[in-house]
Amino acid sequence: MKRKPRAANAPPAAGSGMRVRSAAKNSDIVYRDLHKAIVTMELTPGAPVLERKLTEQYGVSRTPVREAVLRLVEDGLVEVAPKSGTFVARIPLSVVREALVARRALEEVTVRAATELSSESQIMQMRAIIQHQQEMADAGDEEAFHQADDKFHASIAAAARYPGIWKMIQQVRIQVERYRRLTLPQNGRMPMVVKEHTAVLDAMAARDADAAVARMNEHLDKLQLDISIFRDLWPDYFAIDPSLDEKLFAGK
Repeated sequence: MKRKPRAANAPPAAGSGMRVRSAAKNSDIVYRDLHKAIVTMELTPGAPVLERKLTEQYGVSRTPVREAVLRLVEDGLVEVAPKSGTFVARIPLSVVREALVARRALEEVTVRAATELSSESQIMQMRAIIQHQQEMADAGDEEAFHQADDKFHASIAAAARYPGIWKMIQQVRIQVERYRRLTLPQNGRMPMVVKEHTAVLDAMAARDADAAVARMNEHLDKLQLDISIFRDLWPDYFAIDPSLDEKLFAGK
C-alpha cells in the first residue's frame, strides 16, 4: 500500500526522531567521557585522539564521535593538526594565568560574604569537609581529595549565598583543572592544601573577613607561583605564548 505523503509541517517520523536522539545521546556520552579523561589528565597533552578507535570502543558511527571531538576543540581541549591528526591540546599558560586571576577575584567576594553570613553549622560542615580531605590525603586518594577540595570551595560560595559564583568559577577553570592535577602528586602538596584550607576557615570562624580573604589569596596564589616549576617538569604539556607569558617566568 502506497504511503500517504507527509505534510510539510508534520513532525519527523518516530523512527527518524529516535535515531536523531540516539546519535545525540551517543555524542554526549563520548564527549563526557573524553572531557573527563582530558581534564583529569588520564589523557595527557599530545595524546592522539583516534576517531576510528573511538567508534570501535563505543560501538557507534563516526558522526557522534566527530561531533564530540568538535565540541572538545571548541573547549580548547583538543586540537586538529592538518596532515598530522587530532591530539589532546597542550595547556595554554596564558589561559591558566587569566583563569587564576578571575578565580581569585571571585573567591574574594565569596569568602568575605561567607565570613559574615555563614552559620555555625555551616562552619562545622566545612570543618568536616577539611577533615575528610585530610583523610583522603593520608590515603593518597587524589581523586577523592580533589572532589573534597571542590566541595570546600563550593560550600563557601553557598554560605555566602552566591552559589552561582561557584558555577562561574567552574566555567573559567577548565585549563586550570588540568594544571592542578599535575600539582597534586607533588610531595607534601595535599597536606599543604589542607593546612591552607584550615587557615581560611579559622579566619572565617573568627569572623575576620580581611584575614579570610588574605588566607584565600595566599592559597590560590600558590598555583600561579608554581607554574614555572611544573612547566619545567613537563615542558611538552604546556603551550607558551612569549608575548603573554613572559612575566610568568621573569626573574626566575
